[in-house]
Amino acid sequence: MRIQKLISTLTLAITLCIGTTAIAQTSKSKKDTKMVGGAEMYPSKDIIANAVNSEDHTTLVAAVKAAELVETLQGEGPFTVFAPTNDAFDKLPKGTLSTLLKPENKTKLQAVLTYHVLPGRYSAKDIMKAINKGDGKATFTTVQGSTLIATLKDDQIILKDASGNLSTVTISDVHQSNGVIHVVDTVVLPKM
Repeated sequence: MRIQKLISTLTLAITLCIGTTAIAQTSKSKKDTKMVGGAEMYPSKDIIANAVNSEDHTTLVAAVKAAELVETLQGEGPFTVFAPTNDAFDKLPKGTLSTLLKPENKTKLQAVLTYHVLPGRYSAKDIMKAINKGDGKATFTTVQGSTLIATLKDDQIILKDASGNLSTVTISDVHQSNGVIHVVDTVVLPKM
């Protein structure tokens, strides 16, 4: 009888431990999940698997598909992606996007999109640390090969492209299984 009671007590204790761990993992996962474009961005999914659900990034997803970069951004990474919203693409001069989306301009489109990607995983804290270490600015080399300059203004990360255009990070630290996304309000452009 005593052994059965001990087994029952141990079983109950193990069940409680497993349940508590599952709840803690679910809470952590929920805490790390952010809403972007009306959709939850799950840290367990890759960049593309999350991006396709954001209503604010349909233009970016279409451009990534046209540039044949889907497999790359589904890859192991890690990548840091500065993801322009649909409104960011709308700020481009009239006809720019439609021209870039033409099959004959795939190389240019790839250059623009990979200019928004850093190799490695850089959280907002990492970027701010680099800015502070660099006396107010940090220079990052993109996957495209050119540099982006990051600065701070009112505690927001500002990116400056090769032409001096500015883009603000509006949502930071959207964690992915293969990197991190920072949503930006303006498309940055390399010199072409």
